[in-house]
Amino acid sequence: MAHEVLTPPTRPLPKGKISYERFLEWLDDDTWAEWVDGEVELMSPVSMQHDSVHVFLVAVLHAYVSTRRLGEIHSEPFQMKTGSDLPGRSPDILFVSNEHLHRLRSTHLDGPADLVVEIVSAESAERDRVQKFREYERGGVREYWLIDPEKRLAEFYQLGEDGRYERIFAGGEGVYHSAVLSGFWLRVEWLWQQPPITDILREWGLV
Repeated sequence: MAHEVLTPPTRPLPKGKISYERFLEWLDDDTWAEWVDGEVELMSPVSMQHDSVHVFLVAVLHAYVSTRRLGEIHSEPFQMKTGSDLPGRSPDILFVSNEHLHRLRSTHLDGPADLVVEIVSAESAERDRVQKFREYERGGVREYWLIDPEKRLAEFYQLGEDGRYERIFAGGEGVYHSAVLSGFWLRVEWLWQQPPITDILREWGLV
């Protein structure tokens, strides 16, 4: 996530450490935050570059998932809690397959998403590449995408049988095939070129 200036919450921050349940009660639709080590970490406004890639990728994934009826796409600030002893995060984008829709609650995803996408900035690089990488790996997120609009670089990781992430593809162009989204493939350069969604659907043979 590309966060630059903290967004002030609409209500005072809770004092001291709080439970995740208390955090969800405190959180509202206008406050973007995550729960880490019992404390509230506020998110901040994203750059135009970040937002452009985010909007495009949500549209692409939603078009594919809804057409193929594979599950549901959700995006920040919707919460995900991958494990009882792991932080509560709000990924930029997450996909939940039909098989795991029972994990969805009204306020959060109770368990790992099948796929998580984080859009990286200089400010969020360590959090996305180190902290969240380890959390999502440990929590069982089957596929993790790291998209860096500034460097025009995309990295795609898939969870191996040993429970560790394996980098399947990295680069600024080329074709990536998802292991989680049945039949899905992506031209990485689409992330930077952002062609019309109808053109992409046509390449996929869905229209």
